[in-house]
Amino acid sequence: MHLAPFALERYFARYEFASRYLLCASDCDGPSLHALLAQADEETTALWQSLTLGYTESQGLPILRQEIANLYTPESPLLSPDDVLVVVPEEGILLTMLALVKPGDHVISTFPGYQSLYEVARGLGADLSFWRPREEEGWRFATEDLSTLLRPGSTRLVVCNFPHNPTGYLPPPATFRRIVDLTRRAGAVLFSDEMYRGLELPGYSTLPSAVELSSGAIVLSGMSKTYGLPGLRLGWLVCRDTSILQICASLKDYTTICTPAPSEILALAALRGRNQLLPAHRERVIYNLHLLAEFCARRPDLFQLIPPRAGTVCFPRLRCAVGAAQLCHETAHRAAILLLPSTVYGYGDSHVRIGLGRVTFPDALAAFDEYLGAGGP
Repeated sequence: MHLAPFALERYFARYEFASRYLLCASDCDGPSLHALLAQADEETTALWQSLTLGYTESQGLPILRQEIANLYTPESPLLSPDDVLVVVPEEGILLTMLALVKPGDHVISTFPGYQSLYEVARGLGADLSFWRPREEEGWRFATEDLSTLLRPGSTRLVVCNFPHNPTGYLPPPATFRRIVDLTRRAGAVLFSDEMYRGLELPGYSTLPSAVELSSGAIVLSGMSKTYGLPGLRLGWLVCRDTSILQICASLKDYTTICTPAPSEILALAALRGRNQLLPAHRERVIYNLHLLAEFCARRPDLFQLIPPRAGTVCFPRLRCAVGAAQLCHETAHRAAILLLPSTVYGYGDSHVRIGLGRVTFPDALAAFDEYLGAGGP
């Protein structure tokens, strides 16, 4: 398997920790270790205090898998811990692709997107088709376009990501059900990246999870984005077809084998405390989006903003004379402010990704405004 360099991750490796201000982060600012443990329930606190640093169960801590299963409410039957495999989120993509995709298989993926969602399939020899949004319709991913791409009996996998990174698009629930149904009727498996689920903005409702709508769908989620805990390196695959999870579990023996014990307990604390964590994250995204909208209104010659519907990111179009790559590189070098150019997505040179989940967003935006006022880029 040959994998192309991961353009976004190479960009962050170069600039992220050398920049003073991050305007493009895709995660939320989560709680500190102290704050997370302070809100933990009695059982989780006892587990933390008695924690040892040995090997853990390869499928994941049973009570953690039960807590994850409780996040989903299919009509029937209810999910069990056996329907959950704890993974590193990126690992979950790799395991799913290795389990399902063979050379020559047809795979459809939303695009632009996180590169591994399609690049691993391409590296495995898949025949890849991109399902592109309609920017002129508010970044809508049209089901009629998906219907055109599907090859009934030949399409093996449909990969979708809603809320969508980088546009912030969220389809209406009826549209998402249509996506699930189209995939099923084509005989394909749906792989649904739901890492940003739970951060819907006012006026938009949380979608049903794909695993709630289809017994054959595979869902990827985790602690990195919505919960603001990427340092845990913990996510999960959920699927009611346990035969698929069993293949992924066997492949995991060649990757991480098991999850770090501290991460499992801390993830359990966050999941059980989600009713305290998530409202604060949503409020921060809403406030930061308000600031960004005001900024764009003051500088209509710079950005054309389509407001996101959910998640932490948006993808404004540039209206200035310079391209996205030049703007982002010059801003990073001259002002230590990091934006993400659309070139890292392979999606032209006319958009930048902006992230709304950080506490420091107002200061970062003010610094960018000051830099522009001083003559940059």
